[in-house]
Amino acid sequence: MRLRLLRHATLIVEFAGRKLLVDPMLSAPGAMPAIDNSPNPRPNPLVPLPAATQEIVQDLDAILVTHTHRDHWDDAAASQLPKQVPLLCQPEDEQKFRGQGFTRVQPLQTGLIWNALEVTRTAGQHGTGEIGKKMAPVSGFVLRGPGEDPLYIAGDTIWCSEVQHTIQQFHPPVIVVNAGAARFLEGDPITMTSADVISVCRTAPQAKVIAVHMEAINHCLLARQELAAQVQAADLQQVLIPGDGQWIS
Repeated sequence: MRLRLLRHATLIVEFAGRKLLVDPMLSAPGAMPAIDNSPNPRPNPLVPLPAATQEIVQDLDAILVTHTHRDHWDDAAASQLPKQVPLLCQPEDEQKFRGQGFTRVQPLQTGLIWNALEVTRTAGQHGTGEIGKKMAPVSGFVLRGPGEDPLYIAGDTIWCSEVQHTIQQFHPPVIVVNAGAARFLEGDPITMTSADVISVCRTAPQAKVIAVHMEAINHCLLARQELAAQVQAADLQQVLIPGDGQWIS
């Protein structure tokens, strides 16, 4: 498998001979307002995409969307992505995609087999308490396919029993986590902190943990350099923190 971080949680995943686009946010820098009631009130996204949309969609086999918060599915994605490409999503988002003109929407209640790929939907917690309830629903996905090790894309979740269960069930050797410690002015972080990433590593000591979802949206306060320092202090060698545009094989 190969993965390319484009920006934030937007990934190109080459897996079992297929090219998947995950959580596309395609807006130009500053095209969207800041996340309300959050620190650092700057228009989003904070940084540009490292590739043109034409390049991103070239030879695209499917789109995989964990949820439709605008930093994972924006108006630019809805208008620019080809409507006939298969779009895999959680059931709660099916009608939104169909309403935007996508013709091959495939909701996952639990999972499905698509073009020899087995895609399993996983659960998570997008924050704690009332904020976590308001941010739901969100999903992650485990991909399995011929000649490939399982890939776990955790989605927007903190460290929680659902993530722990997924790791223990599938034993994925590659795990993508959404870090950034995103938060509002009140309440706890709604995506993974450094401590959460470290918990993932200690639960899956043989896995490569790829940390994304940083430095592109105004309420994500954990930067790459700080996360790198924290995992180094914990004596963990398994965390990869790609820059925008970087490929990981």
